[in-house]
Amino acid sequence: MTFKDEQLPREKVFRDPIHGTIIVDNQIILDLIDTPEFQRLRRIKQLGTSSMTFHGAEHSRFGHCLGVYEITRRICNLFQRNYPQQVPQDGLWNDQERPVALCAALLHDLGHGPYSHTFEHIFHTDHEQITRRIITSESTNINRILRCVDNDFPQKVASVIDHTYQNPQVVQMISSQVDADRMDYLQRDSYYTGTNYGKFDLDRVLHMMRPVKDGIAFEINGMHAVEDYILSRLQMYLQVYFHPVSRSMEVILDHLLMRAKWLYQHPSQYQPEFMPRLLMPFFNGHYDLNDYLTLDDGVLTTYFIHWMNSSDKILSDLAQRFINRRPFKSAVYDQQTRFMLPKLRELITTAGFDVDYYTAVDSSYKLPYDTYNPQDSKPQTQIELIYPNGELTELSQVSTLVASVSGREAGDQRFFFPREMLTQQNDIEIFEPIYEAFQHCIKNNQVVAN
Repeated sequence: MTFKDEQLPREKVFRDPIHGTIIVDNQIILDLIDTPEFQRLRRIKQLGTSSMTFHGAEHSRFGHCLGVYEITRRICNLFQRNYPQQVPQDGLWNDQERPVALCAALLHDLGHGPYSHTFEHIFHTDHEQITRRIITSESTNINRILRCVDNDFPQKVASVIDHTYQNPQVVQMISSQVDADRMDYLQRDSYYTGTNYGKFDLDRVLHMMRPVKDGIAFEINGMHAVEDYILSRLQMYLQVYFHPVSRSMEVILDHLLMRAKWLYQHPSQYQPEFMPRLLMPFFNGHYDLNDYLTLDDGVLTTYFIHWMNSSDKILSDLAQRFINRRPFKSAVYDQQTRFMLPKLRELITTAGFDVDYYTAVDSSYKLPYDTYNPQDSKPQTQIELIYPNGELTELSQVSTLVASVSGREAGDQRFFFPREMLTQQNDIEIFEPIYEAFQHCIKNNQVVAN
């Protein structure tokens, strides 16, 4: 059986608020969507804790994966129509790559865990590695369906995700500085958060793409559409992804799971009501693929609701803060005010809080655009523009706008602490001097030297 043999007699359509319609015309793609492993993505939010800042951000990784598939399908169609391969190795598009491109696009986020990056931090998982395991393990439905195309087809799809696939055009479709993944999540996240920052001319960017020998380039007259995309990405990170309230809720989530793990690992503190059976393999550090695929956002939320009534005061309090949306406050600090953090922690401790669970520092920075540097541990593929005569040039060499932001990190570093430290606690007069001393170190949401 080949991928082409599995064309549906009539295409299936998913209605989508971003792309209008997402078209599935192949039985293999439809079967992959219907697997339990892929359906699980309906139960994992795309933006984790951001829904506690932007109430509309309830969208799932399921919708995002369908969107990345649809953009990739459109790219394949455009390449086949406008730049079909004439002879082998001519740098144009070989449409025999379509099956691996579409499957990699659809499955690229398959391994995300509940609340995604926070879960990874606590339990030391890697969603890309788990994605590859789901694709290549013969125990999964995903693998069984992919093997219907060819026995080595699952490995080909997995190699796109880990950037080792032999065709750089396919890899860059899914993972580069302008790829189907980013183009979908910017538009999708902008729509669901009710913001305009992530909007750019998707159609124009797609029509300016063309295959070249070493990957994908953009026609020079499409430069301004690419510039707009880069600025949209920068604004989404600064205004949405790095929002201090979302980061605060991630800190609480992180510390909540950290406390639960500590209680489990210390039998003397173990409580009969504390039996998170689905998390126990991760607390033990010995989990298999089935354990991982059992988890989703709802499983963790159920445990958090249960922990609100725990006899452990820290676990109970952190669970209540998370479930009832009581974020920590935060203040920006820099190299000049970093020395104040020990004093702030000391005041917080004196006020009765355990600083291991009630404080945190978080640095969130993003490069708007990164030129290629082979010395980097994960060098970025630079954005290439192509002139009518076929000559290539790197984007920041001709765009003064991109050059002005290239290689310059944007973001901040914050110190997180209980909001009680900034309020008047009239019922506990003995602590008033502590709160006053703390508040003298915070001005306009920034740590100040005192």
